[in-house]
Amino acid sequence: MPAGCVGKGVIDIRTILTNGTVITPIRTLPDRAVILENGRIAAVVPSSNVEAHEGDRLIDVGGKYIAPGFIDIHTHGAGGHDFMDGTVEAIMEGARTHLRYGTTTILPTTLTSNLDELFDTFAKFAQAKAELKDGPNLHGLHLEGPYFSKEQAGAQDPRYIKNPDPAEYQRIVEASSDIKRWTIAPELPGALEMGRYLSERGILCSIGHSNAVYEEVVAAVENGFKHVTHLYSAMSGVRRINAYRYAGVIESALLLDELTVEVIADGVHLPKSLLQLIYKVKGPDRICLVTDSMRGAGMPEGESILGSLKDGQRVIIEDGVAKLLDRSAFAGSVSTSDRLVRTMVQIAEVPLVDAVKMVTLTPAKVLGLEYRKGIVGPGKDADLVVFDSAINVSLVLVGGEIRFSKDQEVSS
Repeated sequence: MPAGCVGKGVIDIRTILTNGTVITPIRTLPDRAVILENGRIAAVVPSSNVEAHEGDRLIDVGGKYIAPGFIDIHTHGAGGHDFMDGTVEAIMEGARTHLRYGTTTILPTTLTSNLDELFDTFAKFAQAKAELKDGPNLHGLHLEGPYFSKEQAGAQDPRYIKNPDPAEYQRIVEASSDIKRWTIAPELPGALEMGRYLSERGILCSIGHSNAVYEEVVAAVENGFKHVTHLYSAMSGVRRINAYRYAGVIESALLLDELTVEVIADGVHLPKSLLQLIYKVKGPDRICLVTDSMRGAGMPEGESILGSLKDGQRVIIEDGVAKLLDRSAFAGSVSTSDRLVRTMVQIAEVPLVDAVKMVTLTPAKVLGLEYRKGIVGPGKDADLVVFDSAINVSLVLVGGEIRFSKDQEVSS
């Protein structure tokens, strides 16, 4: 078990976090206590009103913030592991690494690959989901590709990029009940039909790695697409076709209220000005902060591999981002969820309440989990993260169990 992690605890006693500042979707509430019972939040009350019972587990958080657990809906790995490495341990260790930075619900994400590798990932994920007892919630899988625009491939392997084939994607969907999200370029032949097929099955359909123009994005929304993958990265902007200018995916995502967006808020992929523009136009209710991290997240700088160990490419991690060896382009994020919040507060100058909302309640809504997650309130899952004013995580609970503790003292 990684250092600093706490294994499966007792959940039939009350856990009480006291002397904290609770972050709600609207405001902060100082000097509050959060009472946890049976994996749920039982109450949020002033700390002075707490009546401790014999056997209660009391945790004084020393005035730090108590927020909902972070939800990362797009990540490829962490801790030296990629979720497509082909082992159960890689999935569990990557998830455990993200947990230490406040992520309590995670959507491991695939890259374009051959079907054998994809189906092997399905099997390994199902096993990891059944076995992981000291990490975040493995809510499901996000498939990124292979139905992409070749002009907007980004770091995706061009060998596997293709147009949607109903026989193929239906076979993929039937192979795993864990698929919760799929990123597709909607302008491709057959993509709108695929959008309808996925939406009917409750799978979130997302626009990404796309060279679409506005009219094609509108058609996508009308056929089940609801979200936009890593806004500004690997997608079209305004372009001229013959004598006319057309809005691209970027402008369409900003313009259409029907679309939620996600942002790699590592402070590198997007500058302050664009982070502020997205926040101003879309607002915290339509923005999800994502890591889109590769295996280098939570690891020291130096050489790494983008993609699977078997079929990936060598990259260099420096300046808080992964780069190609010739340093000609970025090769992936090495962010963790705490850094997303820190970037939005310290660089983009967004209020803390909104920054937290974009990595908790908004992604919960995008996944249809807002009835359980994303708010520190009675009846919600006891997935919580405690951090200081610099967004340094000190305590993480999943279902009321302490999964990571940096410096808290627990009394009972």
